[in-house]
Amino acid sequence: MTRLSSAVRGLITALAALLAVTAASAPARAKTEPKAPKDFVALRSVDPTIIQEMRYFTPHNFVGERIDGYQQPICILTRPAAEALHKAQTRLLRRGYTLKVYDCYRPQRAVNHFVRWAEDLDDQAMKGEFYPNVDKTRLFEDGYIAEKSGHSRGSTMDLTIVKLPAKPTRPYHPGEPLVPCFAPKDERFPDNSVDMGTGFDCFDTLAHTLDPRVQGQQRANRLLLKSTLEGLGFVNLAEEWWHYTFQPEPYPDTYFDFPVSWKSLTGRH
Repeated sequence: MTRLSSAVRGLITALAALLAVTAASAPARAKTEPKAPKDFVALRSVDPTIIQEMRYFTPHNFVGERIDGYQQPICILTRPAAEALHKAQTRLLRRGYTLKVYDCYRPQRAVNHFVRWAEDLDDQAMKGEFYPNVDKTRLFEDGYIAEKSGHSRGSTMDLTIVKLPAKPTRPYHPGEPLVPCFAPKDERFPDNSVDMGTGFDCFDTLAHTLDPRVQGQQRANRLLLKSTLEGLGFVNLAEEWWHYTFQPEPYPDTYFDFPVSWKSLTGRH
């Protein structure tokens, strides 16, 4: 019995060593990314005429680099939100305008990226354009950055209006001189949008949709966007003229983390 037990133990030890070597030499399996639910769609598949300038896929944003989770520059939304945007676009096209989206569904990993950036008080590379008058220590307290975003639920988007025919917007070149987002339109970074009084993602009270200091054509442009969208079920965030949520939301309490990519929309069951 002793000899047999020793032989068995030796065989087990040899097999364990062989399995360990095999496991170590096997190629690491690629991480399986989560998929979007079936009722999420690419906005382009619902309305290809809406302009898409997906800022967080580019370095032209308040962080200054592409944001985690934005693998491709596409707008993804829940189908009800996308279809309501299509209706808004139809109304604006009749008046010689088009919608342009800056951001749509935003994965939780992107929100986490924003939080890490906000906690790094030494990184103020984009302050000159996006938050000239706001101390970075106040970004959480003042509500500019939060650990959760309605964008991650899939029915919130950031958008503006462009007069037709739409002129192209030149690309941002990292390191170029920055101009405050509330400077006159012909001085701040060029955007083919109508003049809304500030640029997109401007961390300033002037970006409040109904700020009384914003008058004339700038106010009229904000109200055109607001009235068009609110008549179709969208609700504006009062602190950001560009931020709208379609209601009722299909996922009012779910914060998704699938990447912004075509792959997230394929092969779903």
